[in-house]
Amino acid sequence: MSNLKLEIMSGSLRNRVTLIGNLGQDPQIKTLDDGRKVAHFTLATNDGFKNADGQKIEEATWHNIVAWNGIAETASKFLKKGREVALEGRIVYRTFEDKKGVIKNVTEIVLNDFLFLQSSKGKTKEEKAE
Repeated sequence: MSNLKLEIMSGSLRNRVTLIGNLGQDPQIKTLDDGRKVAHFTLATNDGFKNADGQKIEEATWHNIVAWNGIAETASKFLKKGREVALEGRIVYRTFEDKKGVIKNVTEIVLNDFLFLQSSKGKTKEEKAE
C-alpha cells in the first residue's frame, strides 16, 4: 500500500491547508478570560493567469488566520506585515451574530505551523536589528 493511501486512511490529510503568501497585517494577539492566547492576522495569496486577450492577470485572495496559545505568541513576535511565509493549518467555518443582530459566516485557517520564506535581504531595518 502506498504512503499516500496510508496517510489518507490515518486521517493526516483530512482538513489540511498549506498556503504561501504575504501577511496583510501584523498579528493582533489577546489573552482571553480563561488565559488562552489568540492571534488574528490576514494572509494574501497570489494567483496569475492569462485572460482571453493573452494579458496576464494577477489576483490576490485574502485568508483569515487564527493562531492559539504558544503558536499565537510566536506568530505575534516574529510575523510582520508584508512578510512572506508558508503556513499549514485547517479550515474552520463558524457563524456568529454581530452587535446589530446580523448573522455572519466566517471562514478561517487555524494555524498549526509556519515557515519564513523571505531571505534576510527582504527584511525591514527593524527585523535586521533583532
